[in-house]
Amino acid sequence: MNFCSDNVAGISPEILAALAAANEGAAPSYGADAITERLGRCFAEVFEREVAVFPLSTGTAANSVALATLVPPWGVVYCHANAHILGDECGAPEFYTHGARLTGIASDDGKIRAGQLAALLPGNKGNVHGMQPSAVSLTQATEAGTVYSPDEVGAITEVARAHGLAVHMDGSRFANALLHLGVSPAEMTWKAGVDVLSFGATKNGAMAAEALIFFDEKRAAECAFRRKRGGHLFSKMRFLSAQLEAYLAGDLWLGNARHANAMASRLADGLTGLPGITLRYRTQANEVFAELTEPLIAHLEASGFQFYRWDGNCIRLVTAFNTKAADVDAFIAAARAFISAT
Repeated sequence: MNFCSDNVAGISPEILAALAAANEGAAPSYGADAITERLGRCFAEVFEREVAVFPLSTGTAANSVALATLVPPWGVVYCHANAHILGDECGAPEFYTHGARLTGIASDDGKIRAGQLAALLPGNKGNVHGMQPSAVSLTQATEAGTVYSPDEVGAITEVARAHGLAVHMDGSRFANALLHLGVSPAEMTWKAGVDVLSFGATKNGAMAAEALIFFDEKRAAECAFRRKRGGHLFSKMRFLSAQLEAYLAGDLWLGNARHANAMASRLADGLTGLPGITLRYRTQANEVFAELTEPLIAHLEASGFQFYRWDGNCIRLVTAFNTKAADVDAFIAAARAFISAT
């Protein structure tokens, strides 16, 4: 009964089948295969416009290559203080950009605000002695499991545009956020001013597949070289592309995320109102953050439940495309029984 992360989940059967099918026969290498060619059309349909698609194997690579394409070594990337690119990627964005600086903006709910960004700009713009504001990176859904609305994204991108900053979106849980909002992928990205999206699939049923989606062809041209130089141009690209094609086919990506979100809501609803338990954030995607007493945390761990400590006595519970309702109910029942007995 593992709620540590959606990364602990296995692979969707449809994606496994696609990998097996892609394994038959020979295919051109480095993305010249038929599956990768089809992938561009698949994403164009999803986003309602022509896009440039770059499959990669990890979210860290996607974020780092994206930022390296957008930002010079002397650039500044603004992001949330708890953003994955700042706290969980071992300096990879700085490494790939050859020294760009990541500047965190704090808030209580994982989201930065347009006003906070505006207060930091123009910064050292044009001053040769200082790092230059270059981009803003938004995480969707955020590290707190909260979600930016298109209006919130649009307000931030408006500030970014006014100061010449590019906009990147880390969409490791993009599908989960999309379903919560009930909007189109286009409305959540390029129509709101996003230049580049790290489109996540691994957390939502893929084996190891992410994609960089560029909405600007001029920026995309450089990304091809950045990906190769960074060691992420796969010779057998069809095995990444096959995962992404199957992920999109029949809206598997949305079905998987819908289940994960439903399990998180079920968990949050079951914990709400129990004495000694407080939900720190609104559950808007597939993560639940709950503040529990130390004895209850110890009891749940001893009962076989796995989860991460977020900070202090706050734990993070993450549901996935294959989370069982019975496991969710068992967690709630164990918490309720312990509280009732104490």
